[in-house]
Amino acid sequence: MLKKMLVVVALSVIGTTGAFASDQARAAAKEVIELKDGSTVYIFKDGKMAMEDKYGRATRMKKETVMETKDGRKIIMHGDEVMRLDSLLRHGDGS
Repeated sequence: MLKKMLVVVALSVIGTTGAFASDQARAAAKEVIELKDGSTVYIFKDGKMAMEDKYGRATRMKKETVMETKDGRKIIMHGDEVMRLDSLLRHGDGS
């Protein structure tokens, strides 16, 4: 019984930490755009961009790649800030 309770608590902490990190990434971005394939593009205040895949991982995107948003707009990738986003998603502090 104690093992089951510990597993539930551990999973709750992990889930909460992931949500907090994602909130930090969204707060650091000027704009967050959902893409048709389930991934998310973050546009930072300096105009550079980063992409999170549908599994919540920072993902490398080639410069000038055309992406389609959920609402059908087309946007072009400028400045692949994969390490900045990875830091925000993992640690939530941007460092």
